[in-house]
Amino acid sequence: MPDALDPTPYDALLLLSFGGPEGPDDVVPFLENVTRGRGIPKERLKEVGQHYFLFGGVSPINAQNRALLDALRKDFAEHGLDLPVYWGNRNWAPYLTDTLREMVADGRRRILVLATSAYASYSGCRQYRENLADALAALEAEGLPLPKVDKLRHYFNHPGFVEPMTDGVLRALEDLPEDVRAGAHIAFTTHSIPTSAADTSGPVEAHGEGGAYVEQHLDVAQLIADAVRERTGIDHPWRLVYQSRSGAPHIPWLEPDICDHLQEQHAAGVPAVVMAPIGFVSDHMEVLYDLDTEAKAKAEELGLPVRRSATVGADPRFAAAVRDLVMERAAVESGRAVTLCALGSLGPSHHVCPVGCCPARAPRPAAAGADSPYA
Repeated sequence: MPDALDPTPYDALLLLSFGGPEGPDDVVPFLENVTRGRGIPKERLKEVGQHYFLFGGVSPINAQNRALLDALRKDFAEHGLDLPVYWGNRNWAPYLTDTLREMVADGRRRILVLATSAYASYSGCRQYRENLADALAALEAEGLPLPKVDKLRHYFNHPGFVEPMTDGVLRALEDLPEDVRAGAHIAFTTHSIPTSAADTSGPVEAHGEGGAYVEQHLDVAQLIADAVRERTGIDHPWRLVYQSRSGAPHIPWLEPDICDHLQEQHAAGVPAVVMAPIGFVSDHMEVLYDLDTEAKAKAEELGLPVRRSATVGADPRFAAAVRDLVMERAAVESGRAVTLCALGSLGPSHHVCPVGCCPARAPRPAAAGADSPYA
């Protein structure tokens, strides 16, 4: 048996994700949850829901979260880490508030949170913290004891996140026809967000054009490109591009879009492209539709060979990275010395989001940060 790892002061880990429908009848109610407060008509939601209806109304994200739960529990058990792992979603069952209520009933009082988003941004970090605050407020209104909730730091540059993606790019390159492989371009993709949200992502001192959101993605892309060159001897050209834009046309969002980028690369004579979705933890709907369906259709129209590399998903190295992050944070909270693990030029992220980090347009309480009302 392995030596027991001590996660003190924490007594549980919460996997916090976006959620997704698990059948056709779930699609519109799920989208109503996602867009609540924006006044979007149901007919418009049915149009947006066509992406889900193409796949039977089922988002792959929940199955992928179940696989990640299994991988985490297996890794923890194999390494002597006695820490129960729960799962809650922002927008679909199991809902975050219900899961926190269950955790409190089970006696959990110091909870670490793993969000399925690796980078700094409002939608990728602070919005999750706002959801945590909403859930804690609901428990407080019910008279339940409130747990102390902390969020694991951003893990975009942890080896257990970067290395599986590097292997995915290498496999995608190997899958290309040999006559176009050496000249292949790598399009590193992530979710487009409004430029105003990108520019204010991360701590205040990091704000600037693209903010921490763009800076962190560029650092990961460079790490992977460098590793590919070291493993293959070929310096593949690359660019960070964006997908899944959903905002009003008059609002500036990060560009270029992946489909526009494919067209530009084809026009420039690039023989092949590998699409590497480094902005996503798993192959959920935005990967399945925006890349595997829409972008691949554009590439076929152009006659451009493309391959899509895998996301991290439930890779054992990612599960091990989560264990590492848990023990790292436990050491910090207990006052023990610890070496923080990070690749690239940016170093490890902060453990506690500072005041002003990734601000919302309309300020709302957010838990698990320096400005949390639930210290």
